[in-house]
Amino acid sequence: SDEATVISGTKLAKQVLKEVQRDVESWISFGNKRPHLTVILVGDNPASHIYVRNKIKAAAAVGISSEIILRPKDISQEELLDMTVKLNNDSTVSGLLVQLPLPDHIDERTVCNAIAPEKDVDGFHIMNIGRLCLDQPSIIPATAAAVWEIIKRTGKKL
Repeated sequence: SDEATVISGTKLAKQVLKEVQRDVESWISFGNKRPHLTVILVGDNPASHIYVRNKIKAAAAVGISSEIILRPKDISQEELLDMTVKLNNDSTVSGLLVQLPLPDHIDERTVCNAIAPEKDVDGFHIMNIGRLCLDQPSIIPATAAAVWEIIKRTGKKL
């Protein structure tokens, strides 16, 4: 049919959040540690602060613990890279993301690639992007994953 289908993003989001919450609680009930997200937020970009606040709220809603590490906009790239290495090696950190955009003096690609691929919540590490392009298991960037999930849940054949 050529008719448009109205998709309620709010309704789907609530469904997905409930499913993720069940998965997290199931994971923990099997004796695994509660997942923990660490977010590094550099500078004072108002939009970035809103995005991070929403990510932290979503994590809490599904039972994932989290923390925000705030750093000034004049942080050096070397210091930021050192932080990611430490967090990569921290067994209490399940997932890590550095909120983009970063200040102009920091190379975003270098920072994204410094995050361990298995902790790369954003899916921006070159290995995760490559796996995605090759249709191999990977961490998929959130927007792409959300669009795909919405398409699947409509039940429509494309």
